[in-house]
Parts: sequence; C-alpha cells; structure tokens
Amino acid sequence: MKIFGILSLLIVLCAGFFMYQRSVTSLPAGESLTAQIDTTAIRQRLLTIAQTERNYLGSNGRYATLEQLINENLLPGGTEQRGYTFTAVVNGSTGFTITATPTDEDKQDWPTLEITESMKVTER
Repeated sequence: MKIFGILSLLIVLCAGFFMYQRSVTSLPAGESLTAQIDTTAIRQRLLTIAQTERNYLGSNGRYATLEQLINENLLPGGTEQRGYTFTAVVNGSTGFTITATPTDEDKQDWPTLEITESMKVTER
C-alpha cells in the first residue's frame, strides 16, 4: 500500500514538473521569465498608484503629482522599482497619466507602461 502511495506521489510530481517546463518554454518570443515577473509587478504598481490618485481626488478635489503623494506618505517606495522609473502628468481634476519607463540598462528593450484615470494599463 505504501508503494502505491509513493508511486502516485512520484507521478504527480513528474506531471507538475512537465507542466512547469512547458509553461516556461512557451513564453512569448524573446521574453524571459524575469521580464514577465517584473512587468507584472510594474503593472500592479501602476494600478496601486492610480488607485492612490483616485483616493486623493476624492479627498482633495484634484489629482496629485507623484512628489505630492510622496510628501504625504501616500506613495511608499518612491518613483523607482525593478529598473523602472515612474513619472506623472496631472491635469488638475480632469485626469492623469502615469508612465513607467525602463531605466535599467538591461531593460532598455522592455515595454514602457502607462495608466490613466480609466485604470487601464497600456504598453508602448
């Protein structure tokens, strides 16, 4: 009975390893697993900053610059993360565009990401 349990565990582990290898090799052309993880983290950071902007608008009647958010301790971590730098263009109470630009030398061919008050992240 123990042999059957061990054999079942071995089969499950092999199937899991096969699925993992297959997912890593099926990444988009030229995209590494690190690039995929980092850009996902940057997308999440953009969504967090945009939600902070929305909250700021609700409290103050206008959107804030990144510097204002930092000064009010609403933007922990600052304007750099994972080799990207965040910048913002704020239009008072009508809108904002936050851009994440790769600044690390190793990431120059990675995408620039943007988010607006629509809460949709886009790539350029």
